[in-house]
Amino acid sequence: AQLAATKAGRSHLRSRGCYPVLRELHAWEKDPEVLSACLKLIQVVIGDEPEAGMENLLEVEVPAELERRL
Repeated sequence: AQLAATKAGRSHLRSRGCYPVLRELHAWEKDPEVLSACLKLIQVVIGDEPEAGMENLLEVEVPAELERRL
């Protein structure tokens, strides 16, 4: 997940074809925690790139109210 935090990392993952691997992992994995992490990573990899200034997902500040709801 750390590699997917930056724009360069996400680009690298996409260029190496990580989505089919993640899709297969999700298809057979039974552990709920691993499934959850897999889904989050898939969303980051196949989603649209964040707007300018938010490329590094580890540095994005989430408002406290939103964080409580999540």
